[in-house]
Amino acid sequence: MNKTWWKECVIYQIYPRSFNDSNGDGIGDINGITGKIPYLSELGIDVIWLSPVYQSPNDDNGYDISDYRNIMDEFGTMEDFDRMLVKAHEYGIKIMMDLVVNHSSDEHQWFRESRKSKDSSYRDYYIWKKTDNGEPPTNWGAAFGGSVWEYDEQTGEYYLHLFSKKQPDLNWENPVLRNEVYEMMRFWLDKGIDGFRMDVVNFISKDTSYPQGEIREGHNYGDGSKYYMNGPRIHEFLQEMNKEALSPYDTITVGEMPGVTVEEGKLYTGKDSNELNMVFHFEHVGLGDGQYGKWDPRPWKLTELKEIFSKWQKGLEEDGWNSLYWSNHDQPRAISRWGNDSEEYRVISGKMIAACLHMMQGTPYIYQGEEIGMTNVKFTDINDYRDIETLNAYRDLTPDFLTHDEIFKGIHKRGRDNARTPVQWDASPNSGFTDGTPWINVNPNYEWINAEAVLKDEDSIFHFYKKLIQLRKQNEVIVYGTFDLIMEENEQIFAYTRTLGNEQLLVICNFSEETPDFKLPDHVRYSSKELLISNLNANENEEIENLPLKPYEARVYRLMI
Repeated sequence: MNKTWWKECVIYQIYPRSFNDSNGDGIGDINGITGKIPYLSELGIDVIWLSPVYQSPNDDNGYDISDYRNIMDEFGTMEDFDRMLVKAHEYGIKIMMDLVVNHSSDEHQWFRESRKSKDSSYRDYYIWKKTDNGEPPTNWGAAFGGSVWEYDEQTGEYYLHLFSKKQPDLNWENPVLRNEVYEMMRFWLDKGIDGFRMDVVNFISKDTSYPQGEIREGHNYGDGSKYYMNGPRIHEFLQEMNKEALSPYDTITVGEMPGVTVEEGKLYTGKDSNELNMVFHFEHVGLGDGQYGKWDPRPWKLTELKEIFSKWQKGLEEDGWNSLYWSNHDQPRAISRWGNDSEEYRVISGKMIAACLHMMQGTPYIYQGEEIGMTNVKFTDINDYRDIETLNAYRDLTPDFLTHDEIFKGIHKRGRDNARTPVQWDASPNSGFTDGTPWINVNPNYEWINAEAVLKDEDSIFHFYKKLIQLRKQNEVIVYGTFDLIMEENEQIFAYTRTLGNEQLLVICNFSEETPDFKLPDHVRYSSKELLISNLNANENEEIENLPLKPYEARVYRLMI
């Protein structure tokens, strides 16, 4: 297997609006990030993935970009950005920018010009369609509700937006547009950034015949996803992007790819693909989706989770590379989703899911606040929410499809604002995030869940993450070893081995409040063992052939074969 720095690194995602506010306006900013770089260095991470900081009207919190070469006023200036980049590099931390080029803001100059006239030189930067029947060109539904087509009075045509109507899709069929994108990417790479996380990048190639989508029961619109996910020219476009924008630089690239399969993942990330280093798939985070997706979640089984991870681990084992994540700015808090956020088990289960993820093959991602054990928030008033997806779902689904109480259960479990409440730095008002009024309310549990507290506690979740990162840097088997799931049918224990040469890791994670027995399979043999890390006070000399586990216990052993 090819050894590269981006396989060996640990990535930390910053959602700037909620990270740290330096000027008291209630909004996190770039100078706030710069001030916390020593904290991130203490944790030991290698790369910051920076969610969008570009100029934006904030219809979708920065994922609607109106100027790709300027910094959002609320976040600071380009000079601030340059200082942050220099300081990060001084600490040995790389910066991976968010690249949002499936769509722009409708306030981008390109779109303003595009909608002026059918004859505009910018017209084909976007996807415009005319119909004779007064109906949208297709029945597709948009990710944030409603139709994907918006009628524009000025020219009497519809434009495509897979997300909000203020996020018109760029037309990647247009080579002039593609060259604009590559030039913009080179602008940032020449500044010294180290790569890109690419937002829904597998949506950029559409089936240009635009067929109608299937309308599922309980839905008003058709599902057009198979006509824009992993579209007909996607590999051509990504190979061109790699050649024109990425190849001259030593970059890290990850593509966010809803609906991607393992086989497609190999095509995107294989060593000879010349496309991307890794992809984000969505299979595990979709577990438990109900009839209305995440808004009416159902129970899920640990065997389902293990099957998904194992499929991707084995599928990309020889060629390709995995991204490992529990949460991000679009997902609920990791402990609340995958562990147990009760007072009794929050820290223990938080450590357990961290060990489970970080010991797999792939590049691990930590989402801001994950390392201090932040949890979901339960606002009781819809007016306390800020996320366009949540607000639109509440509008569209109540009361016809879900009651107020039903959708609030879904929002509390899976809504995106769970991840967007401010980082809890200390127990002072507003968690030390801001001296002003925060743009979204702070989770009330900040008084006992905060960075200041965990830094002082050597047994905290922060120090557990720090040790996991150190172990990764010290043990090649964690990075490059092969993965094999064991106890596949067990609904409480997630256990697997990693093997490199004559060294093997045994990872044992109890995902339950119960006390199941771990049984070592006969085919796992060893001459000596060493307990590398555990989340409870484990007896290192304890036999592992038949091991009773405590609730949410995690152990990682090094076995010499």
